[in-house]
Amino acid sequence: MKYIVITSKHHDGFALFDSKVSEWDIMDASPYGKDLIAPLAEACKKHGIKLGLYYSQAQDWNQGGSARGKDKKGKWDSAQEHDMDDYINNIAVPQVKEILTQYQPAILWWDTPRGMTKERAEQFLPLLKLAPGVIHNNRLGGDYEGDISTPEQFIPGTGLPGDWESCMTMNNTWGYKSNDHNWKSTETLIQNLVDIASKGGNFLLNVGPTAEGLIPEPSVERLKKIGAWMDKNGESIYGTSASPCRTPT
Repeated sequence: MKYIVITSKHHDGFALFDSKVSEWDIMDASPYGKDLIAPLAEACKKHGIKLGLYYSQAQDWNQGGSARGKDKKGKWDSAQEHDMDDYINNIAVPQVKEILTQYQPAILWWDTPRGMTKERAEQFLPLLKLAPGVIHNNRLGGDYEGDISTPEQFIPGTGLPGDWESCMTMNNTWGYKSNDHNWKSTETLIQNLVDIASKGGNFLLNVGPTAEGLIPEPSVERLKKIGAWMDKNGESIYGTSASPCRTPT
């Protein structure tokens, strides 16, 4: 693996870092009471892995005012009856500033840009200067394309122009789901890796830890087998570029 993307804050609004603008975080709202992103950032630096941080900028089911709160069908709590611009100004923008400043990630991974107008998206762009060289994906909103495209759960037939990565799960679930046993075989995962590399893309392969923070054993088994395959065949992935051939007609 060359880089890791971890969820710093998902749609539930819970931050895995010490946020000064919200108490709904790992420091204030859990018995663990320690920053989870900082030790990972240190480990990535030690082992030469690029750190990526996922941040859900438009949805926050706890803080209110986010895009889900504007969705009449998805609204279920009076706390969501707030203004989205207030949420962007008082929670999302300050938290993105926090993670870029504290951890200097190589990648910033936005998601689900519901309600993200051009004006709202533009408030995040100056923050990228806080982590020189950081790249961000195409899910900020406001018609900003970002640096990379992110097809989800599929591999484009002939790749995509520019830099891109396919983000895919090992079973059917992004998070942990105890009754989801529909695991892709190691053979399928390796074939996906080869397919993506042949088209010039990266493979962002998801793992969903349990409530205890453990990677499910089926994921561990597959990752180890992929690693063993890469030990022998890694040059065919890292030492290659996109095929010039297009789809036959």
